[in-house]
Amino acid sequence: MPLPRLLPVSAVVLLPIFLHAQAPAEPQPTELGEIVIEGKAESLIGTATSASKGQTSTKELLERPFSRRGEMLESIPGVIITQHSGDGKANQFFVRGANLDHGTDFLIYLDGMPVNFRNHAHGQGYADINFIIPELVGELEYWKGNYYAQHGDLSSSGAARFKLVDELPQGILTSTWGEYEFSRTLIADTIQAGEGKLTMALEHQFYNGPWALNSDATRWNGLLRWHWEDGTDKINITAMGYQGDWMSTDQVPQRAIDDGTTTRFGFMDATNGGHSRRYSLAFDWTHEEGRTTTRTSAYAGYYDLDLFSNFTYFQNSLARGDLLGDQFEQQDQRWFFGGELARDWRFDALGHEQRFTLGVQLRGEWINGIGLYNTTSRDRFNVVRKDDIFQSSYGLFSEFEFKPLDWLRVIPGVRGDLIHSDVQQSTLPENAGTLSKGIVSPKLSVIFGPWADTEFYLNGGLGFHSNDARGVNIVTDPATGGGANRVDPLVRTYGAEFGIRNESISKLVNTLSFWLLRSDSELIYVGDAGNTEPGPGSQRYGVELASYWRPTDWAMVDFEGTWTDAHLRTENPPSQDIPGSIPYTINAGITLGKAEGFFGSLRGRYFGRRPLNETQDIQALESFQVNARVGYRRKNWEIAVDCLNLLNRSDNDIEYFYSSQLATEAAPVEDRHIHPIEPRMLRVSVTWRF
Repeated sequence: MPLPRLLPVSAVVLLPIFLHAQAPAEPQPTELGEIVIEGKAESLIGTATSASKGQTSTKELLERPFSRRGEMLESIPGVIITQHSGDGKANQFFVRGANLDHGTDFLIYLDGMPVNFRNHAHGQGYADINFIIPELVGELEYWKGNYYAQHGDLSSSGAARFKLVDELPQGILTSTWGEYEFSRTLIADTIQAGEGKLTMALEHQFYNGPWALNSDATRWNGLLRWHWEDGTDKINITAMGYQGDWMSTDQVPQRAIDDGTTTRFGFMDATNGGHSRRYSLAFDWTHEEGRTTTRTSAYAGYYDLDLFSNFTYFQNSLARGDLLGDQFEQQDQRWFFGGELARDWRFDALGHEQRFTLGVQLRGEWINGIGLYNTTSRDRFNVVRKDDIFQSSYGLFSEFEFKPLDWLRVIPGVRGDLIHSDVQQSTLPENAGTLSKGIVSPKLSVIFGPWADTEFYLNGGLGFHSNDARGVNIVTDPATGGGANRVDPLVRTYGAEFGIRNESISKLVNTLSFWLLRSDSELIYVGDAGNTEPGPGSQRYGVELASYWRPTDWAMVDFEGTWTDAHLRTENPPSQDIPGSIPYTINAGITLGKAEGFFGSLRGRYFGRRPLNETQDIQALESFQVNARVGYRRKNWEIAVDCLNLLNRSDNDIEYFYSSQLATEAAPVEDRHIHPIEPRMLRVSVTWRF
């Protein structure tokens, strides 16, 4: 890495160390009400409401060698994270037989703040977690399905919540260096600040990657978090900032690789890429009084993205009669705000403790000039569509955990949601408009047991996801000038699950679940085209098995396997496969290491062949990747070596099947388009705790 890239990092890494040295002696952190999260092997008998509910700890997250920030979510059983272009974009999400693009139908939170964006320039539910610093995550909690009253829009497949640490037990300075000019430096510490604790963190990362076109991917993350608590109250005020810039190597056509036009790591357009920023301020307050708990959260922030892509090369360009190419720009700029107020009441009845929860949620977004443009070498030559949008949503939810017997818990719940969309201005005035729509979603969970350290779960619920406001109000297709079909603002989903959780063998947790998810429509706004594509409903069902064994405090073995069948519900033919739906996944690993001495981790991830079209004529190839880590640690320092893609397999990260056209071709060609996994590489990390 050139020396100038190091100067900004060098200028800031000493600041928290200096402040730490100047800080007065700190009182010992309170132990009152503190819960130590052990991770996936922790017992959830008596507290979990489904077999697919779980959590992982910061220790387990940091023990996993991963190449991308988004792979933290692969600690959730059955979740696969890939990327089809660029190191700065949101990742591609696959879960429960759904290709969720960049987050549709899987809701992600950071504490009380949702990460997904509705009406996003690059797709509904876009969720970019590049702004989250892994070392500051205290816990990742996850749910599958739409059976939980506290989760609303975009959560039909499930939800995950990253919970940041309240404070760091020690300051941390870590630096990682690797092949293809990878470098990362993080400095973080907690100091006394008035009556509370102030945690500060600054992260810088740079990566060029193995691509023929250097990624030049640069990321800055910053965090300030003030924490205060006593016996009844806990307050966190968190400011975060993120900025990323990158060049993209998009997926390339297989025929261009075969004839030598490009290579697996080559590119078709040297000017693809983007930059993004996200700044937020959040307030979280938990109040315990007697047998009631009140949770309050509020957040506000700013976000923007400017993204340049080209997936069809010259197909549209040659149809127009020019050679300007098919590059397009997607621009998103918004202010967002929201909050939640919820209270739990606990009381005794029928000889057992009962719980009633009531909560209200608010969310709003002002989107200024969300745009889709035709570009060549990042120069605009046509405005496809540009809109100003305001959208707000209001949710009310309640849940009653009723325990009439030692072996029975019944948890009915219900939530109501109202979404108001206002496309205030549009390049085509007839595409502007206002619409409000409400929906009620009942939920029910029944838990039997425990018997012999085994619980049984029955879960069912109705959920929904919203569609892009531009598709809801559309009249004229901005690309063709012809008429366009409007989409439903809210799409109903139906979910059910039967599960078992067994902990009869000491220090071994096993879960098994059988699930079903139906959707009234796969309608989405297609950000790449600027219009909407109405589609049929869908049905998915599957099986998930997970086992977590922690025989000692220094060893962990885990296995997660899933099988899914996913179809579109069509009349002729009677059923079609859903392109991109992954039928099989396996994620397994072993982690060894005490607090001091040698440590290591070995993990494997597999996902099977999957259809790339509705008739299964074209199948994506299977993918198997192994990552490994070995290291040595003492009380205040450690050194580790990660080997990513240990077997150096030449699998693909992502595959699509569609038509594209090169400048030398007379007509469009339907072809497989691939983005390869990165080759075997080494990264060395040195960490000092102070």
